[in-house]
Amino acid sequence: MAIHVVVILLAVAVLAPFLWLLQMSVKTQEEIFAFPPKLVFAPTFENYRALWDSTFRRSFTNSAAVSVTSTVLAMLLGVPGAYALSRARFRAAGQLSLWVLASRMAPPIAFTIPYFLAYRHLGLLDTRTGLVVIYLTFNLSLVVWLMRSFFDATPRLLEEAAWIDGATLRQSFLRIVLPLSAPGLAATAILCFLYAWNDFFFALILTRTEAMTAPVAVVNFMNYEGWEWGKIAAGGTLVMLPVLIFSFLVRNFLVRGLTAGALKG
Repeated sequence: MAIHVVVILLAVAVLAPFLWLLQMSVKTQEEIFAFPPKLVFAPTFENYRALWDSTFRRSFTNSAAVSVTSTVLAMLLGVPGAYALSRARFRAAGQLSLWVLASRMAPPIAFTIPYFLAYRHLGLLDTRTGLVVIYLTFNLSLVVWLMRSFFDATPRLLEEAAWIDGATLRQSFLRIVLPLSAPGLAATAILCFLYAWNDFFFALILTRTEAMTAPVAVVNFMNYEGWEWGKIAAGGTLVMLPVLIFSFLVRNFLVRGLTAGALKG
């Protein structure tokens, strides 16, 4: 009973900010500032309607397009690279993996000026392509590093048995290695998606209006005329929604992928 009580209290503490944000998004501006706060009220979706009729719709579409594209490209390029490093027989394989991961060690601000200057000359400022490239750059190292550990845990004997039966390297990779690494694929994909979807820093510096993403668009409702808390809450809720849906759909694979290698009793 004590354990259940502690778990419930922790769940309430974790979910309280999200529930508070959700109830703010369906309140009027007057109800948001009411004191004491109204816990019983008639919900309204006017904030969502006004938000969707503004430029936020295009920003939300930009976030979805950029996040999905960069995640798919990172998986398509990084998974074969991780498999090659996992099965590599040369001496510098471990050092090469470390250099791949090194691109994630520096703070994002260290890359801002070089990317900004390069994008200005290449015409990639305020474009979806520019965001896809920079997210792909950072996510690719993450995919290679994480997926290599999952491929290392896959028995090579299964591949060798498939080769004896006449399977090619491509067939053994697609039909044996990838299905066995499905939890790792799901965990890696959602981490890449989260990084691209939640990014604020690069999107703020490298976009203006055309390629503005949803996290940056939410900040635009904080202006000198006052903060539009209803729209801010609605925007925050909509930004969280795709991640929650995606996490719920792949929750089993995600848990197995993130706990791979842990001791189980």
